[in-house]
Amino acid sequence: MTVGIRDLLSWAQDYVYAAERQLRAITSRSGPRGFQTGDGCPVVIIPGVYETWKFLQPLITRVHDAGHPVYVVDRLSWNLAPVPDAARHVADLIFEERLAGVVLLAHSKGGLIGKFVMTGHDAGSRIAGMIAVAAPFSGSSYARYMLSPGLRSFAASNEHITGLNANTETNRKITSIFARFDPHIPEGSALAGATNIEIDAGGHFRLLADVRVADAVLTALAGFGQPRDGMSVE
Repeated sequence: MTVGIRDLLSWAQDYVYAAERQLRAITSRSGPRGFQTGDGCPVVIIPGVYETWKFLQPLITRVHDAGHPVYVVDRLSWNLAPVPDAARHVADLIFEERLAGVVLLAHSKGGLIGKFVMTGHDAGSRIAGMIAVAAPFSGSSYARYMLSPGLRSFAASNEHITGLNANTETNRKITSIFARFDPHIPEGSALAGATNIEIDAGGHFRLLADVRVADAVLTALAGFGQPRDGMSVE
């Protein structure tokens, strides 16, 4: 992978955005309950590793303003649990809230968790599909250099990633949104059989505040299941 000056700049901006969102997550006292109103299909939020739901708040606000009730999985906290355990927390929330026709809205690791819920839990029948932003569906070659076991688990050889990749039937119910250049996932987030939407931008975290991503999410929610594979957003 060749990284140009523009990509290096977007890499730095990505970390600045991540640091800002982490600070807000620590200092903000706002709660998620106010987002659980609306007549649209219910949306369940699955953040990435080391992220709380507040990391996705720009998207949550847009989705809720469009009329969708949004639910946060409190038990995920900073999303440090292994993928199967985190998936159980998501499935439990769906049952406890008696949700149906659910759309999962996930970032990064959340995409793996969401697909695990769709394929490995009885909550799958209650899920209409998933919209994943910058998800490492094929893993990341950088994972082997990470000190944290939680980050090393994103290696392509990890059993959860290989197991999820073996299940391709669910991909048709997934919309994967990703940047032209992702500094954390050089392999990209395109998923065979899914609706793949590439945003002409660089970043892994900043995508969550990109208006084009929000527009793509709302379009996917409005017409979920309609094939749009190969789309590119300028």
